[in-house]
Amino acid sequence: MFLSTMEKITEKILLEKSSPKTNKLEQIKILNLSRMGLKSEDLPVPLLSKLCSLEQLDLSGNLLQEIPKGLCLPSLKILNCSNNDMEDVVSLEALRNIEELRLEDNLYLTVNDEHKVIFLLPKLRMFNGKDISSTAHHIRHGSTEILRKRVIGVWERSFGLPDPITAQSLAAVEKRFVVAACTQIKYGPNSLSEYTKWRVEMIAKEYLKSLTSSEEGGNITDTTPTKENEVKTRDLGGNSIVSPQKRIRNNSEVVTEASPRKSSRLASAAPVEASPRKSKRVTSTPQKTDPMMSSPRKHARMTNVGTPEGSPRKSSRLENASKTESPRRAAKSVISTPTSRPAKGESPRKTTKDQTTSQQSKQKTAKTENNTPRKTAGAKLKVTQEPVSLQPLHVLQCHSRQDSPDDFSTQLWACAFEPPQECSDGISGGSRTVATCGGETLCVIDCESGHVLKKYKVPGEEFFSLAWSTVLMSRTGGSGRPCNILAAGGKRGLVKLIHPRVNLAFGEFRASRRAISIMRFSPRNASFLFTGTYENKIFLWDISGLDRDYNFKISKLLVLETGSTPLHLSLLPTSPDTHLLSGCDDGLYVFDIQISKNTQKRNEEMEIVFPVYKKKDKKNTYRTIDGLSFLSDDIVASKSHMQGSIYLWSWSATRASWNGRKKEVPAVVLAELQWSSTDIPYLSLGTCPGYGYVVCGDERGRLWMYHITDTMVENFKSGKTISATEVLEWPSPVRAGKGALEGPSINGIAMDPDLHYLVALTDKNMAVVWKREGR
Repeated sequence: MFLSTMEKITEKILLEKSSPKTNKLEQIKILNLSRMGLKSEDLPVPLLSKLCSLEQLDLSGNLLQEIPKGLCLPSLKILNCSNNDMEDVVSLEALRNIEELRLEDNLYLTVNDEHKVIFLLPKLRMFNGKDISSTAHHIRHGSTEILRKRVIGVWERSFGLPDPITAQSLAAVEKRFVVAACTQIKYGPNSLSEYTKWRVEMIAKEYLKSLTSSEEGGNITDTTPTKENEVKTRDLGGNSIVSPQKRIRNNSEVVTEASPRKSSRLASAAPVEASPRKSKRVTSTPQKTDPMMSSPRKHARMTNVGTPEGSPRKSSRLENASKTESPRRAAKSVISTPTSRPAKGESPRKTTKDQTTSQQSKQKTAKTENNTPRKTAGAKLKVTQEPVSLQPLHVLQCHSRQDSPDDFSTQLWACAFEPPQECSDGISGGSRTVATCGGETLCVIDCESGHVLKKYKVPGEEFFSLAWSTVLMSRTGGSGRPCNILAAGGKRGLVKLIHPRVNLAFGEFRASRRAISIMRFSPRNASFLFTGTYENKIFLWDISGLDRDYNFKISKLLVLETGSTPLHLSLLPTSPDTHLLSGCDDGLYVFDIQISKNTQKRNEEMEIVFPVYKKKDKKNTYRTIDGLSFLSDDIVASKSHMQGSIYLWSWSATRASWNGRKKEVPAVVLAELQWSSTDIPYLSLGTCPGYGYVVCGDERGRLWMYHITDTMVENFKSGKTISATEVLEWPSPVRAGKGALEGPSINGIAMDPDLHYLVALTDKNMAVVWKREGR
């Protein structure tokens, strides 16, 4: 049983758990601190460093993420850190006299970490109970010599010392040299690419240092730029400036000087064609796939993301893609960044007031009839009264077919921010990691850096939706480990289950004979997954029993008949286990999803209808609900295809008006937001309840932002639409030598809970990351 988290390691505890028994810390040779629930911060470095004679240390079965810095145990020869939460093995470097080490059952460690450990500990001969003498010799000496020769080759071909040598110029050369070496040098299997880059970076820095130390004079002048200049050169994503007007926003562009092959690829890119009108996502039944297996799939770690789905039982190893990787593995991004920030006093945004009167008249919908329910007071938003300001940070092209920089046709459909991770102090912080899907790939992106952290590819698939959930993974001792998993699905009707943090796609199951259109995890029951399908049905699955070996069980709990394709799913924020709202191709339906009832197959409880339905004509029924999201516990934002506006309506008031007999219930509309008059379908909206924001992109790449406050809702006047707080223009990224890219349609929007970042997905294979100013 774990000790209380309040209890710290004291001298008394060390003496009690030591062997042989002694009353002096300096005489302890064997120490057992296993299964005490210890975190890294619970290990007192000054106290433990007094164990100068300690030879064996058992830290197994704890919650350690790393060995604390500064720990000095000069006599330590045997260390057991198995069954922990170890993430960083570099921290073991200080314990250089270790001869035997155990690191089994550390979920987040990979084969790359094993190689790092072997290199960092020169005396290590037994690792996880196996003799590694021959392997260790090759890792420490053989491969190092090969990599060193290749690093020197990169330097001699493309680089030279700056003249004069200054701290600034040398740092710039080192940065380009390291990136070029990591990008160009390939050695060993793909599964060890992370370790190889780690060693190449280390060797490159050591080699450059050896060159500068041998230079005569050797004096380096510090010409570090001022803070003002630093901001100018690192404005959008920290990359260098192409011209006074445009900034580079391509991960591979950073190493253009040292990578001529990349430059030629980028320069030969074809111009972008005008955006065609979007058509229905699925017009026929997807190709037949393997029948569903009755048991969960066993996972397998892969070394190549391009491996096809040869066996439904095999899962896929996620691809690590970062700024320093090769063109086939790095994040592809549009070559130049969004336009530069305006001069002081100018504004990059256009509000609806700036638009022409004719445009406004097209966007307004017909005035609502007098008998349409309206509500001007009700649920309170309780949000800040001050609107936020967003600036474009990155424009990424990371879903390309065959990694082609010329692919501007792959449509990106869904994005979602990873649930916040709990920090060591027990406080949950916001997430800056977002998952995106489109085409045959799914990417996990760091919004701040613009790096594609993970990339998962299924040849022949077209992903339409994804969803995150934080589930408990059972572990030795009975305690559960929270981990964020990702579910994704598309035209094949298969749900892929992925644990991005450990680069593992651990399972799949068939959710439908046809394509999956939408997915949503329950916030209350983390293992409950709703999947909307082109069978005109919504299925509720229970993905339970996930253990340390990634075994799990699948149970079908509910089948909801929708009558048309479900496009959006929303669960009630205050009671997500009672009702589900589904925006479909033919209306918005409400389902009772309480599991306690005996009926597994269910029809809708009621249909919510909107004023725009009365505009029905031969060409359009206005019943396709292609935008749906809760803005608060009660207020819902939704829109219909070709509506030209967005409704804000009250769930509680609408349900209260239902008499239990009629299926159709008029929505109690609170407000109507002016939007684009486009006829392009599936331009979804997003909400950020904490800041009272509704955001919806249009057919020209613009973002219509609405900051909704209580005052605004209370002052709403029937028949008048509310203008957008502001309209963010398409950032017009520039591809080298090809001019600015035209504004595409914005298919999807996601914001993190604290509105630090906004991600917009387009129908031209571009993901745009916006960042809130002042952060």
